[in-house]
Amino acid sequence: MGIPRLRPSDYAPLVRMALREDLGRAGDLTTRLFVPARTPLRGKIVSREAGVICGLDVAAAVFRACEPRAKIRLLARDGARVRPGRAVMAVSGGRGLLSAERTALNFLQRMSGVASLTRRYVDRVRGTRAKILDTRKTLPGWRVLDKYAVACGGGVNHRMGLYDAAMLKDNHYLGKRLEAGARDLRRRHPGTPLIIECDEPAQIARALALRPEVLLLDNMRPARLRAQIRRIRRDAPRTKIEVSGGVSLKTVRALADLGPDRISIGRLTHSAPALDLGLDLA
Repeated sequence: MGIPRLRPSDYAPLVRMALREDLGRAGDLTTRLFVPARTPLRGKIVSREAGVICGLDVAAAVFRACEPRAKIRLLARDGARVRPGRAVMAVSGGRGLLSAERTALNFLQRMSGVASLTRRYVDRVRGTRAKILDTRKTLPGWRVLDKYAVACGGGVNHRMGLYDAAMLKDNHYLGKRLEAGARDLRRRHPGTPLIIECDEPAQIARALALRPEVLLLDNMRPARLRAQIRRIRRDAPRTKIEVSGGVSLKTVRALADLGPDRISIGRLTHSAPALDLGLDLA
């Protein structure tokens, strides 16, 4: 799966909100009081560490919102690996560039951080059948950006929300309407995948009877996982197998070697450290 297209409508409302938050009613007092209006500025955004760049169009939109005369040249593309000292964007224009700096970097650093962490996981499982997936554990309002960043890092997007897949988790079992619910899903929403989470082997037989597209094995020890993966491959060879629960960079390769199709990891989006980037003005 390639990198999905990020449309301006996906980030324009976030850019406006972020700038309102930063500029407030008074605007950028420091720049307005200390930098003459006609001061020409030019510089580059430079990576201070190795990683994967993501969010260049979003950062460019921030600069253009604050500095209508801005000229922007992209020196990299989203999804590209960067080394320390690599310039990823050149900007020039008036003092509005200073007003945009922090907000532009906030978008770029977070999105690049998610992409960079995802790439580390993807690299760890290279050579196995396992794909690295994200989850819904995203920053509220940022889901499209977070999932775009995961794709830029080489990961695969899980369901976007509650509307594009049915996923039975432990709390849903309280409804005791599993069989009827599965029938209704296929009748009312044909083509929508059914994903069922199991954290005990006893749940698997009932789950497989519902013919899910994906069976998610959550928080199981490696020995148990190995046995259950073999069981599912034998009894339901068309069902995709996903594993999740506390996956780290130290454990992901061992999990991938057990043979699942997918490994979903919440920390890709809820705990990714920002990539260190800075705007250097000449």
